[in-house]
Amino acid sequence: MELEFKMPKMGESITEGTIINWLVNEGESFEEGDIIIEIATDKVDNEVPAPCSGSLVKTLYKAKDVVLVGEVIALLDVSEKTKSGKPVEVKKAAGSSPVENKVKSRTSRPFQVPSAEKFSVSNSNTFFSPLIISIAKEHHISFEELARIPATGNEGRLRKSDVFKYIEDGRPFKFAQPVAQQDPTAYRIPQLSFDKGKGKVVKMDRMRQMIADHMVYSKHTSPHVTAYVEADLTNMVHWRNTNKKAFQEKYGERLTFTPLFVEAVAKAVKDFPNINASVDGSNIIVKESINIGMATALPSGNLIVPVVKNAGTKDLRELAANVNELTDKARGNKLAGDDIKGSTFTISNVGTFGSLMGTPIINQPEVAILALGIIKKRAEVIETDNGDEIAIRSMMYLSLSFDHRVVDGYLGGSFLKRVADYFEQFETSRTL
Repeated sequence: MELEFKMPKMGESITEGTIINWLVNEGESFEEGDIIIEIATDKVDNEVPAPCSGSLVKTLYKAKDVVLVGEVIALLDVSEKTKSGKPVEVKKAAGSSPVENKVKSRTSRPFQVPSAEKFSVSNSNTFFSPLIISIAKEHHISFEELARIPATGNEGRLRKSDVFKYIEDGRPFKFAQPVAQQDPTAYRIPQLSFDKGKGKVVKMDRMRQMIADHMVYSKHTSPHVTAYVEADLTNMVHWRNTNKKAFQEKYGERLTFTPLFVEAVAKAVKDFPNINASVDGSNIIVKESINIGMATALPSGNLIVPVVKNAGTKDLRELAANVNELTDKARGNKLAGDDIKGSTFTISNVGTFGSLMGTPIINQPEVAILALGIIKKRAEVIETDNGDEIAIRSMMYLSLSFDHRVVDGYLGGSFLKRVADYFEQFETSRTL
């Protein structure tokens, strides 16, 4: 029996995926649950298992193709029963062939390219992915203007990075008049040519390209301001070092500093809820849930942000369990789409790599991000009952980058100071 194998939906906001690799060739058989294809979205890479036992009859897309969710990507010849012995409900292809349906879907957004007398069309590809269309709507870019953007994707396809590069360059093809009289006093982006030097050329992988796009977009979108404070973590360090062994014996979880940081940040967010927001045009959306993203380095060196959901409602044991699970998944490249979705505020522990402090870039669409420096022992002047004394203390620099469109110095500075206060006022008599 023939089964249409469709591009699965891998998240609420995911509308398309990129085929990384087919793990089963045409004519080869597989068992239910075997991984037959790897698919990437703009969030995470996914391994898709076979829904049943059978063989691969035909693939309708190849590696690196971008496919809409719901598109038929292959035809399977399936057994009447799966490995579990349960019958498989399949849908036979009816009417037009899957290939014809594919063509119809990809040409469902036609538009007329304006006359070449008015401007030069750089991108002749008339198909734009839902992601490109969404970006264009957000920035009020017409289809005609999209057609003028130089495309670097496969078969002349317009990529997200192409659109962001075009926006960053000041949208030079925004107006149709090609030879309009230019104001000699107007600012124009200089066309500079740099000697990039010679050396080993390393091609960016797909995730690195997405990170680059995201960082450029964030700097282009949000006017970044960074504030700094210093915190004395001596009490927190002493309590954690004293209790980490007992904590693991009682709860079976490692007690790192990260859940303690997440706990304090969630408290500060409750005190200043407007820091837990995003911008939608002229509206500010203050989020109800406190979902703390943790910027995490992958084994490949790339960066990803797994999310501790509803951090403001969880105790230390639950936070430690969440943090450990997400960290282990990241190290093993096993993060799922839901693990990196829904962050409302992000922390980046740059101290993990020995950095004293950092100036982090906001994780869009959030409005602030907190960087935590290395915990470093040094001599400090402290106030005691006997007056000022010099003591060895565990100190840390904290830096908060915030979106100055909606977060002013008062809110940003007050929130940052509150986080530092929670670090410094850690209760050392706290019980497990």
